[in-house]
Amino acid sequence: MNARLIAPLAVLGIAVFAGVFWFVSQPDPNADQFAQCRASQIAGGAGSIGGPFELVNAAGETVTDKDVITEPSILYFGYTFCPDVCPLDTARNAEAVDALAERGISATPVFITVDPKRDTPEVVGDFAFNLHERMIGLTGSEAQIKAASEAYRTYYKAHEGDDDFYLVDHSTFSYLVMPEQGFVEFFRRETTPEQMADTVACFVENA
Repeated sequence: MNARLIAPLAVLGIAVFAGVFWFVSQPDPNADQFAQCRASQIAGGAGSIGGPFELVNAAGETVTDKDVITEPSILYFGYTFCPDVCPLDTARNAEAVDALAERGISATPVFITVDPKRDTPEVVGDFAFNLHERMIGLTGSEAQIKAASEAYRTYYKAHEGDDDFYLVDHSTFSYLVMPEQGFVEFFRRETTPEQMADTVACFVENA
C-alpha cells in the first residue's frame, strides 16, 4: 500500500473507533437507574402506580402529596380499628425508618386510612403518633380516600355492621415514594425492617 495512504487511513480508523466507542458507552436514556434496587416486578411499570392526592392531616388541614412527601416516604393504607394486620405492618415501617435514621437517612412513615367514617383527623393522628413520632396520619372524605387508593391501586371494602363495630378488608402493601421520582417500590408483609431499610437506602443512594 502507498505510504501516503497509510497515515490518513490510520487516522480515519482511529476516528471511527473513537466514535463507535463513544456511542456504545453513552448511558441508555431508557435504562432504569434503580434496577439494582428493585426486588419486585410491577405490572405496567412504576409509573402506573401513585400520583397526586388531596387528604386531611391530624390538624384537620387539607394537604396534597407535595405537602406530605418531602423526603423518601413509606406509605401504608389501613385503618385504626384494624385488630392485627395494620398495627404490625405500620410498626414494621416505623422500625425501618429508625433503622434508616441510624444510617443517616431520613424517611417519613405515612398512614392513610381507608375508614374515614371512624378515622377522624384526631383519631388517625393519635394512631400515627403512638406508632412513631414522625409518622403522618391522613384521612379525608370518602371521595378523597377512594381517589388516593385508586392512584396506588389498593383495595378496601368495609364489612356490614353497626356504626362502631365492623371490619374492613384491605390490601397490605407498603409503598416507597420519593419526592422527585414518585412511587418506586412496594413491600410485602413478610419484608423485615432491615430488608426494607436496605432497599430504601439503595434507592436514596441512586436517586
